[in-house]
Amino acid sequence: MRLPNAAHTSRPWRIHELTRDFELEDVWELPTPGGKDEFHLLVAGIADGDTSTGSPPLVRLLWAIRWKLGELLGWDDEDAGLDSRVHSLRERMPEDLQRAPRGPEFRTLPFEPLYLLDDEWAAEIANRTVHGVMHLGWVEGEDGVYRAQMAVYVKPNGLFGHAYMLAIKPFRHLIVYPPMLRQVGRAWRSREQPTAAA
Repeated sequence: MRLPNAAHTSRPWRIHELTRDFELEDVWELPTPGGKDEFHLLVAGIADGDTSTGSPPLVRLLWAIRWKLGELLGWDDEDAGLDSRVHSLRERMPEDLQRAPRGPEFRTLPFEPLYLLDDEWAAEIANRTVHGVMHLGWVEGEDGVYRAQMAVYVKPNGLFGHAYMLAIKPFRHLIVYPPMLRQVGRAWRSREQPTAAA
């Protein structure tokens, strides 16, 4: 479910320190109800995700088109990424975040983890279109159940980057995110539950 930006900006997340010159593009609640200490399970599942499997055919097609365009037009070339076209946000991180664990590496997506805390995880990506950040926060609801919120920050690369983000916005909101969030929810519900000691 899409949330108002204030659901993210009103919380004292550490990511705010690093993204003052980024635009907050989206905030979503993930269908991942859980306990206070289960955030690490969600982070591991997100990092292990694969857009080429499990998604509806139209979503897989859109991802395939995006990766092919990136290959043909050089959007994802090595000189367009982190520490080439843009500096990693790790260079902005205060010392305590530098010392924090980064969290798991992504299995298939070209994100680089930044830091992992008890209730917060951030990862970044850069190419010729944008420098982006995905942030996950673990939020306690009024019912005492925790749920994840995903925030997406972007810094578009010039006019081209702004045009790209505008062009893909309806696809992200109508075609990509809803089934992606349902897939995350299904994976979360089917996760291996710990068994009680005999």
